[in-house]
Amino acid sequence: MTGIRLATINDTKSIQTLLAQLDYLNTQSFIVQKFHTLLNHPDAITLIYEINDTVVAFLSLHFIPQIALEGDFMRISYFVVEESARGKLIGQELEAYCEGEAKKRHCNRIEVHCHTRRKDAHRFYERQGYSESPKYFIKLLNK
Repeated sequence: MTGIRLATINDTKSIQTLLAQLDYLNTQSFIVQKFHTLLNHPDAITLIYEINDTVVAFLSLHFIPQIALEGDFMRISYFVVEESARGKLIGQELEAYCEGEAKKRHCNRIEVHCHTRRKDAHRFYERQGYSESPKYFIKLLNK
């Protein structure tokens, strides 16, 4: 098979390998549990892109209702294309698919957080029509 499909628990190892390309290392102790949570969450979708039955990309989406705005928004939490598969329009195909999913769920915006060090990803998002919204705050909580 070649193309986009919904992820399954059997994709955990491939997703773990792709996450390592984004410098998310050592996820093996918790990734299966986290993935079960995502698969059972009504406002989350994880997509896989395969070429000849090999996972070469994945995209994790979250749909967030808004109380003060008419439309809702979709957040791209993780989006990675295998380094060797970049430049083959896989990212564009996945992004177009997620835009369709956002519209189906009455979202009028897509949000993505992309670390400042990921310059190639910034150029990709800009080519897809995203604009920068410069403030992003985070508070780390102790366990």
